[in-house]
Amino acid sequence: MAAQGPTLISSVQRAFRLLEAVGAHESGAPAKQLAREAGLPLATTYHLLRTLAHDGYVQKLADGGFVLGDKLHALHTGSRDQALLSRIRPTLAALRDELSTAAYLTFYEEGEIRVAEIVDGPRAPRVDLWVGFEDAGHATALGKCVLRELDEDSRDDYLSRHPLADLTPRTITRRPELIRRLESSPATPAVLDLEEYSLGTVCAAVPVYMGDTLGSLGVSLPAGRLSRLDQIRERLVPTASRVTRSLSLTM
Repeated sequence: MAAQGPTLISSVQRAFRLLEAVGAHESGAPAKQLAREAGLPLATTYHLLRTLAHDGYVQKLADGGFVLGDKLHALHTGSRDQALLSRIRPTLAALRDELSTAAYLTFYEEGEIRVAEIVDGPRAPRVDLWVGFEDAGHATALGKCVLRELDEDSRDDYLSRHPLADLTPRTITRRPELIRRLESSPATPAVLDLEEYSLGTVCAAVPVYMGDTLGSLGVSLPAGRLSRLDQIRERLVPTASRVTRSLSLTM
């Protein structure tokens, strides 16, 4: 019995051919031209374009032409970022194994502090993320590190949109006090969270960059291991430099 080939879905193939045709025209192309280049009936082309435009994969211009949409650009950016992160995961894993701490990487994107990667393990559990990092920038070492590095306008914008929630008895909830502490030691690379996000956990973080994008690299550990913070800070700085080089050289 002859081996069967893969089952192909012709409508998906037609959509991909049409996307390839659209992608070949940065300034846009009309449906009739795209139909010819993709080898599709005009009626099928119109139907596919309407569907792709509805879902954001193509965009119809004012002159009737079509270009690739934001959804495809977002997919491309996401895959690129994942490829970049895969290059630095071994560095984060080495930091975790050396210090027996979970390692975290965040970036400041579109006005939010977002976790890009967490590398933990049985001997280095991550902190319980009971409040999202996007809403806890004032209470985490990772977030405060980013806030310290932002220019005044960007920092004011972030703080105007994020209330300083009282997460533990140690959380700084007064904006003047938070800013005073952020600006009190600008020459010190590491920023600390001393049980401000979660009781029983302390964290340290230092800045990193992915091209022009600001971020932070940090670790968390039980408060009982607070005496190790000096050793941890010494390892964070060179590791952050390696991460920045790896991310920036591959942009």
